[in-house]
Amino acid sequence: MVLNRIWIAMFLISGIVAFSKLIFWQDYFIFDEMVKSLFDSAETGFNVALGLTGMLCLWMGIMRIGEQGGAVKILTRLVAPLFTRLFPSVPKDHPAVGSMMMNISANMLNLDNAATPMGLKAMRELQDLNDQKERATDAQIMFLVLNTSGLTLIPVSIFALLSSNHFADPTQMFMPILIATYCATLAGLIAMSFFQKINLFHPIVLLYLGGFSVVVFGLLAYVKNDPGSAEYISKVGGNVIIFLIIISFILLAVRKKINVYSTFVDGAKEGFDIAISIIPYLIVILAAIAVLRGSGTLDAVLFGIKEFCIWAGITATEWVDALPVGLMKPLSGGGARGALQDLITTVDHHGQPLEVIKAGPKLAMSMPTKIASAMQGSTDTTFYVLALYFGSVKITNIRYAIAAGLIADLAGLTAAIIVSYIFFA
Repeated sequence: MVLNRIWIAMFLISGIVAFSKLIFWQDYFIFDEMVKSLFDSAETGFNVALGLTGMLCLWMGIMRIGEQGGAVKILTRLVAPLFTRLFPSVPKDHPAVGSMMMNISANMLNLDNAATPMGLKAMRELQDLNDQKERATDAQIMFLVLNTSGLTLIPVSIFALLSSNHFADPTQMFMPILIATYCATLAGLIAMSFFQKINLFHPIVLLYLGGFSVVVFGLLAYVKNDPGSAEYISKVGGNVIIFLIIISFILLAVRKKINVYSTFVDGAKEGFDIAISIIPYLIVILAAIAVLRGSGTLDAVLFGIKEFCIWAGITATEWVDALPVGLMKPLSGGGARGALQDLITTVDHHGQPLEVIKAGPKLAMSMPTKIASAMQGSTDTTFYVLALYFGSVKITNIRYAIAAGLIADLAGLTAAIIVSYIFFA
């Protein structure tokens, strides 16, 4: 497993650097710093996970209302014409079409618990159309690239993480994340059009992609030409859209005569379970990053990249601090979340305990944290998604799936950097 090797390497490299400092530079406090950072990371991970609980309960309750109200089915009907063009090898009346649309729609609403079972079901149904059972079909690869690009309307987990770290306005990241994740999806589709010779200029496809692209890139152009409007669009526009989505979910549930209160409570219980379940994953990556930073290795690498950028004439280097999140994201969602938390603790909290930070006023988000948050929301975990879905149907020859997924990842991470500078620089 790639992540396992990376985690071990982070500890071994930190140890080698620390022993080198002790022996050659007589740095007698290096191991004290590393062990202290290691223990602090465990405490930070636990406190952050507890802080996530309230926000996750809120959003999972709202999402459950939308799910029960039929929001997934509405999104499914909206994307149906596009899907028939992206999956030409799948018959229109095949069960896989419905499962795929339900999966993508649930992903867009951040309903992971609903999306994953539907995704696994879709892969099994696509496998029924596969004549070479160990070789991935074009349709299966297209489906997984759409998953790895991670198009999400409401990044619940990111809002929750930022809120738990005492930031004044986590939802200001809504518009940048939405634009970045759309760029990742668009890049994935363009890459797949080359691999599979899909005509993206078909009127129906062009209507969907062209319409969204005009809105997204038109918004970016407007903000670029009028920087003063960035804060207004990010805060006012983003929050208005979020609230309209919430109201829409409630009205859909009322229309279907669903008990909204009880449905919210059921979803909130799920949010609590999710918050508790991420504690081990958050601590394991925070521990590795802590020893890497405590040994001075991570800071030295980032400093070297910054110096190279300055030498190359690139003066805006805040994105370098966010790089660990971008590099971790294709491998592990939990790992990227841990890298983001480490960045917040180092840059925004200046190493102070979370309880001390929460005793003071709400914080303004630093530029590296804004970029890292956009990175975190821009794509999904490519290697995990490919391993899970291909493994479920025992496919070993995945062809160009990794290449296409990483193209989408690179586009999303690059867009996250550019969009963050356009909105917040």
